[in-house]
Amino acid sequence: MTDARIATARLGEQGPEVGVQGLGCMGMSFAYGPTDTDQARAALERALELGVTLYDTADAYGAGENERFLSPFFKAHRDEVVIATKFALSIPPDDPTKRVIRNDPPYIREAVEASLRRLGVDVIDLYYMHRRDVHVPIEESVGTMADLVREGKVRHLGLSEVTADELRAAHAVHPIAAVQSEWSLFSRDIEARVVPAARDLGVALVPYSPLGRGFLTGSFADAEKDLTADDFRRMQPRFTGANASANAALLEPVRAIAEAHGATPGQIALAWVHQRAAVDGLTVVPIPGTRKPGRVEENAAATALTLTDGELARLEPIAAKVAGSRYADMAFVSAGRE
Repeated sequence: MTDARIATARLGEQGPEVGVQGLGCMGMSFAYGPTDTDQARAALERALELGVTLYDTADAYGAGENERFLSPFFKAHRDEVVIATKFALSIPPDDPTKRVIRNDPPYIREAVEASLRRLGVDVIDLYYMHRRDVHVPIEESVGTMADLVREGKVRHLGLSEVTADELRAAHAVHPIAAVQSEWSLFSRDIEARVVPAARDLGVALVPYSPLGRGFLTGSFADAEKDLTADDFRRMQPRFTGANASANAALLEPVRAIAEAHGATPGQIALAWVHQRAAVDGLTVVPIPGTRKPGRVEENAAATALTLTDGELARLEPIAAKVAGSRYADMAFVSAGRE
């Protein structure tokens, strides 16, 4: 495995320069079953060695535990990393299993202070609105986020799972550096409106789950059969029952192209996402998640892969054939509001 550092890209016209691939850190302490913390910490260090500088977390991941877990790494490498975290999914004190979307200014201020404490830093490099509360004007929420920039608590602003119109309204209040949404061979709904809006505004796209939550790598074929009881993928419609069987059959061209390149299916899936930058004419910085140094190396190597026009054509039909939605309730993501 090469030790060559990955290329870099800028998030937005005025945002930070980061490695062209980031690291999603949620699974290190939340949602994907048991974690070997020593391996996870080694994965963080290996990523940085390979030029991965954008590290993505959120206050809702493990009710703050993910931010706490990452804090020692961030403090040890503060000048080398770009810290991205999010607010909006409030946890009711009487029911820690629930999430309530909040975008109101008092909550935003409460959330940023809590994240700063857990992260152990003085400023957050990229602060995202994690989900959109349609009952609060987005101009009001982003106005408060802009105040945090002026106060030196946040450097750049991001939005997650917003519509094209919401992105335009937010960007008119304060420059948005990045929009985060699910984008992969299995999930392409944002291409209709969000991607063109981001391109027009000079906003970067930060795809989460570019590996289809591991399904595109072949690491599991049926969530109910292959994953532990506490793995949230068991609740996602695509990964269980007849849907899982139908979707597994869609991976044949991914595997064939991987074999032709001497690569893994996951690397082909990531290469496809990276090539959206050229296809759609905007900056794309995916944040595949992993807890293992070896997977970090595999994912980083995908940034050097280029798929031919013929290979892209073979992969093109996959998304339209996927069985099941990406969430049981799509009301909380952009596709449910476009």
